[in-house]
Amino acid sequence: MKSINWKYAMGEILIVIIGITIAFSMNTCAEQTKEKKQRLQYLTNLRNDVEADKSQLKKVTQELEEKLESCNRIIPKLNTDDKEKMTVVQDIFKVAEISNFSSKDITYRTLINSGDLKLIEEFELKKAIESHYSSYDIMRQDYIRQENIHKEYLGPYFVHEVDYDAFRNGVFGFKNEQLLKNIVQSMRGSFQIKLNATEKGIQSCDSLLVLLDEYLAD
Repeated sequence: MKSINWKYAMGEILIVIIGITIAFSMNTCAEQTKEKKQRLQYLTNLRNDVEADKSQLKKVTQELEEKLESCNRIIPKLNTDDKEKMTVVQDIFKVAEISNFSSKDITYRTLINSGDLKLIEEFELKKAIESHYSSYDIMRQDYIRQENIHKEYLGPYFVHEVDYDAFRNGVFGFKNEQLLKNIVQSMRGSFQIKLNATEKGIQSCDSLLVLLDEYLAD
């Protein structure tokens, strides 16, 4: 019976173990490198999305401030004998325009739906990202409140209480001015609420951008 060279056999086993360990280490290293690149790409895309959202929110802020100014010009003229009523006609049509915000949240939704949010291991950063996008849901509630006034009150008023032909003859074509005044006053309040919510949205963008810049700089 042939004897086993245990020294040789153990050497062979050791070589195999070392080979497996090296291969596993290389695979782990490659996976970590891949995840690091993927994480960096996600954070870069998130930053671009938040920057785009901030830009859009700043535009909405400007529009809302202009609408508030329009409301302040309109209200004193309505249901009065003021001869300069025609000067606020354009303002009335201006406040009827909807200033809306649509979040660029593709990267965030991809992180959530794919389960890749786990790639962001820093608890503070992950919490800030989730909190930021949750704040948009709260902000949209104030947007919906203002849009409901348009839908339920201003829209029907424009259908039933406006003589569009009168404007061509230089006549103030808005009938039932007291009703319109009440609607504009309600809209002014909703514009202010919407403006406050939008400004909070910008602040949230700024806070998240600071954090993202810190982690991207590492």
